[in-house]
Formats: sequence, structure tokens, C-alpha cells
Amino acid sequence: MDVKKNDLASDLIRQFEHDCEIRGMSGESTRRYISSLRIYTQFLASRGIDLLGVDKNVLRSFLEYLRQERGVSHKTVENYFSALSAFYEFLEYEEYIPRNPIHSVRKRYLRRYKDNDDGGSRKLISVEEMARLINSVVDIRDKAIITLLAKTGIRRNELISLDVDDVDMVDQSIRLKPTAKRTNRTVFFDEETAFILHRWLRARESRNSRNIRALFINSMGERLDRNGVYMVVTKAAERVGLHDPGSDRPEDHFTPHCCRHWFTTHLRRAGMPREFIQELRGDVRRSAIDIYDHIDREELRESYLAHIPQLGI
Repeated sequence: MDVKKNDLASDLIRQFEHDCEIRGMSGESTRRYISSLRIYTQFLASRGIDLLGVDKNVLRSFLEYLRQERGVSHKTVENYFSALSAFYEFLEYEEYIPRNPIHSVRKRYLRRYKDNDDGGSRKLISVEEMARLINSVVDIRDKAIITLLAKTGIRRNELISLDVDDVDMVDQSIRLKPTAKRTNRTVFFDEETAFILHRWLRARESRNSRNIRALFINSMGERLDRNGVYMVVTKAAERVGLHDPGSDRPEDHFTPHCCRHWFTTHLRRAGMPREFIQELRGDVRRSAIDIYDHIDREELRESYLAHIPQLGI
């Protein structure tokens, strides 16, 4: 692309980023989209291709570029094309292009990965394996992070945004920050989690050199970020043989989101009602019954404590 085309591409991406904010997308999702789009526009620029004039052949070449030159996983390829689809949907809506060119390419070349058992299953570990994982962690901060993710099912972004004041140790509950993805903002924790959190809060006092409010801080005394949480979980899982960083198979990877999967699955297996699990996960309610069915807070707490797996930690 020449200078004018490059300026146009940058301007369209800025417009799209603003549109994402208006739609209420999370900052992290927007960041990932923009990062993917910048790599995509660099690919187009290196080949002199107009952003608004791409066709299936260009997109097929980009697909090959991602796999062969960048060597990314199947899941990452899907993430790139999710970002592209959202971007071109925006361009179609704003009438920059007549139609979104991504749909047919995704349907033909990416659907098979979703249908393939080797590429679409998220790793689920047993209650015993989760206990082994947490008990293997020496650092109390890292132990608290994994315990909280597993015992509450909160998302990584929700965890890193927590402040000390959001945690009620008497009530054994946490008030999450508001996000577009979550409805119910209150989650509970049990005695095992309370014990670990108490230990971390005591240790945190000597590590909080900058006197910040964040519940979890890094070695520099700053709020722990997404990558920090990812490293905590994956390194601990790798040490006990639950995570293989060299594999392309999703079921060989244990990531922070696997804790949410573990939380949901084992509550269901323990017999917790679906609507209670949905409430604890903070999922958007879809049906009329979901919307108008009020779940009592104490009833939810009692059900949580009755069904959450005990790990002996």
C-alpha cells in the first residue's frame, strides 16, 4: 500500500477501535483485535494490497502466511479471523465495502477445526489433579491466584482488576468490577480459599512497597497483569505435568481459563442447579425464565458451599 492507503488503513482501524468502545467490548478484547489487524495490514502493505479491495485469494494467502511463516496454532488462526470478521463487518456497516469477505473463507477453511476433537476440546482436570496442582505451589501469592480462579470461576481480567477492598473476609465474598460480560458481580469463596487468602494478605504487606490497592501485585510492586497470571498458572501446571507448552493441541494446555472450565464442570457434576452455576459465572441471562427468576443471595451461597469441591489445601 502507498502512503495514502496506509493512512486510510490506520484511520479505519482507529474508527473500528472507537466503535468497539461504543459497543462495550472489553479493553482486552479490543486490544487483541487491534493487534491482529496491525499484523494483517502489515501483510497487505508488504504486498501492495488495498485493505478495502481484498478477496478470497488474498485472505487465503494471509491464512497460509499465518500457518507457514508465523507458525501460529489453529486456535490463533481462528482468533485472527474473528478479528478480521469483526473489522470487515464494521466496514460493511459503515458502507466502506459492499459485503464482509471473511465469512466464506472462515466457513471453508476454519470450520473443520471446530469440528475436530483434536483441536476443539479445552483441558479439564480432575478434582484430585487440581488439588495436586495447588498443593505443589510454594509461593503463597501464586497459590492464592490459582485457588481463587478455581474456586470462584472468575475470569483472568476480573482477577487482575481486584482490589483488597473488594474482598470481604468476614462474609467470604468478592465484589467484582463491572464489565460488559458479567451480570452478577458477587462471588463467594469457601474456608479453604479464605485460609489461602489470609496467608497471602499477610505476605502482601511486606511486598506492597508502593502501597497500591491491587489484590495481586508483581515483583515490582505493581498490579499483576494478564501475562503475569498466565505465567503463574501455566508454569505451575507444567511442573506437575498438566501443561505442555510445546504442543499445538488445546487439551495439552492448562491455562487460566481452564480454571473457569473446571469450576463450571465440577459444580455441575456435584449436582448444582444450572441456573445457580449461571449466576455464579455471571453469564448473561437469555430466556424469559432466566430474566425473571430471582435467585436469593443466601440460597446461592449455601448451594455454592454445598457443591464446590474440597481440595485439602
